[in-house]
Amino acid sequence: MEEKGTISIHTENIFPIIKKFLYSDHEIFLRELVSNAVDATQKLKRLSSMGEFKGELGDLTVKVSIDEKNKTITISDSGIGMTADEIKKYINQIAFSGATEFVEKYKGKGEEGKEQIIGHFGLGFYSAFMVAKNVEIVTLSYQDGAKAARWVCDGSTEFEITEAKKDTRGTDVILHIADDSEEFLDKFRIQNILNKYGKFLPIPVSFDEKVVNETTPLWTKSPNDLKDEDYLKFYKDLYPFSEDPLFWIHLNVDYPFNLTGILYFPKVKNDLDFQKNKIQLYSRQVFITDEVKDVVPEFLMLLHGVIDSPDIPLNVSRSFLQADGNVKKINAHITKKVADKLSELFKKDRKAYEEKWDSIGLFVKYGMISEEKFYEKGKDFALVKNVDGEYFTLEEYRQKVQALQTDKNEQVNFLYASDRGKQDAYIQSAKKRGYDVLLLDSPIDSHFINNLEQKLEKVSLKRVDSEIMDKIIEKDEKKESVLSEKEQTAVKEVFEKTINNKSFTVQVESLSPDELPVTVVLPEFMRRMKDMSANGGMAMFGAMPDQYNVIVNANHALTGKIIKAEGEEAKAALAKQAYDLALLSQGLLTGADLTQFIQRSVNLIG
Repeated sequence: MEEKGTISIHTENIFPIIKKFLYSDHEIFLRELVSNAVDATQKLKRLSSMGEFKGELGDLTVKVSIDEKNKTITISDSGIGMTADEIKKYINQIAFSGATEFVEKYKGKGEEGKEQIIGHFGLGFYSAFMVAKNVEIVTLSYQDGAKAARWVCDGSTEFEITEAKKDTRGTDVILHIADDSEEFLDKFRIQNILNKYGKFLPIPVSFDEKVVNETTPLWTKSPNDLKDEDYLKFYKDLYPFSEDPLFWIHLNVDYPFNLTGILYFPKVKNDLDFQKNKIQLYSRQVFITDEVKDVVPEFLMLLHGVIDSPDIPLNVSRSFLQADGNVKKINAHITKKVADKLSELFKKDRKAYEEKWDSIGLFVKYGMISEEKFYEKGKDFALVKNVDGEYFTLEEYRQKVQALQTDKNEQVNFLYASDRGKQDAYIQSAKKRGYDVLLLDSPIDSHFINNLEQKLEKVSLKRVDSEIMDKIIEKDEKKESVLSEKEQTAVKEVFEKTINNKSFTVQVESLSPDELPVTVVLPEFMRRMKDMSANGGMAMFGAMPDQYNVIVNANHALTGKIIKAEGEEAKAALAKQAYDLALLSQGLLTGADLTQFIQRSVNLIG
């Protein structure tokens, strides 16, 4: 048996196309060739279980070896092997009419794109030529009476098939490494590639006389056979330096698509500066990528773990997901499973769920904002926490506050603080009236607040320092002013002259004598736009100057003192001190103004 010929790809040279389009990362060659060897071995096991192969299976370990002296890498398997005719079929007849069609065909369009790319040889095999100047295949089919065959190609479109000496079933692929790829003759380089792509391959793979993989990783086992410590150990194997996760979800679907995996909820700090790319995607236990944004909803990119599905379409480099029906279904299924798990945890042990809320709240709020279906489920297990550390569902909270916090327009007002320390005076003022105040202090809360107002009927959310307390929840009550209209106008003029800043609008209001003499507030609309721009989006509002309201309490004793003070200077001094106190309570008094205020205060009490 001897044959020479031309690989029928109908283009001068397929290999530059492979290098340029299919395989940007040269280390992929090892994943492809080891995966092919594993596939060939699994096919033999299948034939044996069906009774179509009656011989001894023997040791099925796939072996990877380096010969530094001869500059070769060999991948050997004891799988089904190939006859000379099968070499021609699988290796030579890649019958595309041209490079363009070749590229288009494997973008996953129509039925053609559904051909099994992760299969025995085929296109993945040609990734060998990214690192090899010459490739040999020595193979012996499992079939009775088969003869061993040898195929050789130097990276051009020409090949040679001859008889070979091989007594054992299976295939050896021998790569004669090119001068510019000798980095792959380094033992540690190969070890790292195998650790990355082959850590969980379903057939044993050995390198340097050691098996490098776990053939039955946790996600392939039944949840009924696993304990919490098994899940925690696996998590530590995947993420050695992470804290223990809060909980996990074991995925196991076989219809209408195949999907297995384990998703872990990590402890997340209260910020949005999180690391993504923590979920690893596998196809039949072959690592593909940790870029899973099409498969996993955006808000769940915070999760850790593993997803394995043969039904996610990949191009021939197995590195890019393509959004088709299956991907969308898997995405929706993962969203549903996460929502169901959170609902189950909430119903099963409310106290334990509340203890985890500060870590999982970020996921839930992000999901409710970004996914309509998740909102519908999430509204029943999403919690809000008040400044006293009590937790409520949205409906529970409405029930709690609606009696006292419904305004004259029948809107239920949820009051919130975004900084408990800085807004304490306003929180205490609200509490004096029997109002409750929520704590909404995560970076996502400005978006969550807007989302809630759109979804909840007759509910409005107001930051506790966005208005004076008598006006923050407007009732049909009017307080009388102790000042005449003329006196109110005079007080207003004193403050306008003292402040002398167009960004501050002075209002004189009839408030309780117990309230502060002067309050500075940034109205809810302005504050919300500012918060939104600080957390991404709406940058135009971030550039606008803040417009504050200065509320002077007409019924406070100090206001009466200002009216009665003799001389413009005396009036202005009292007004300035009261105004600076109001600025101080909002953290707006700084620099020279703060120094002068401190000096004035010392003089007053000295």
